Amino acid sequence: MNITSFLMYCFIITVTPGPTNIIILATTQNYGIKRGLHFSYGSTIAFFLLLVLSAFLNTLFSTWIPNVLLMMQVIGTSYMLYLAYQIYKMETTNESQNKTGNFSSGFLMQFLNPKVVLFTMTVIPSFVLPYYDSILALSLSILAITIIGFIAFLLWVLFGAIFKQFLQNHKKVVNVCMAFCLVYAAIMIWT
Repeated sequence: MNITSFLMYCFIITVTPGPTNIIILATTQNYGIKRGLHFSYGSTIAFFLLLVLSAFLNTLFSTWIPNVLLMMQVIGTSYMLYLAYQIYKMETTNESQNKTGNFSSGFLMQFLNPKVVLFTMTVIPSFVLPYYDSILALSLSILAITIIGFIAFLLWVLFGAIFKQFLQNHKKVVNVCMAFCLVYAAIMIWT
C-alpha cells in the first residue's frame, strides 16, 4: 500500500467542505467553540464506528451496496436539505432553542452523510484490504483514518473560531452561503 497516497486521500476527503464540516463551521460561528467541539466529538465517534463497520462487514455489504446506497441517498439528501434550512434561518439570539451542534446531532449526522458513508465504505476495501488482512493492520488503519478525520473537524472548529467576528458581521450572507453549499451537496448526490 502506498501510505502517502492513502494519507493524502484521507486528509483531502475529510478536510474538504461537506455537510459535517459546514455544520461544524456554522455551529462554531453561531454558538462557539464548545458546541462545535461537542458536535465534532459525536461526528468522530460515528466516523470511527462507520470505519469499523466497513472493515468488518465489507463482504456482507458488497451484495447490499446498491440498496444501501439508494437508501442513504434518500435519507442523506433529505437530512442535508433540512440542515440547509436550519442554517438558513439560524439566529444567535435564540441559542437555547437550537438543538443542533451537540454530540448526538454530530453522531447522527455522520450516519446520514452520504459523503462520509461512501468514504468509509470505500477507503478500507480500496486502500487497506488489498494489502493487509490482519486485525492489527485493520485496527491501525481505522485509528489513523479516525485521527485524520478528527483533525479535519478540529480545523473547521478552528476556522469558525478564528473568523467568528467576520462571520458574525456577515451572518446572513454566510448562513445563506453555507445553506447553499449543503443544497448543492444534496443535489450532487443525485448526479
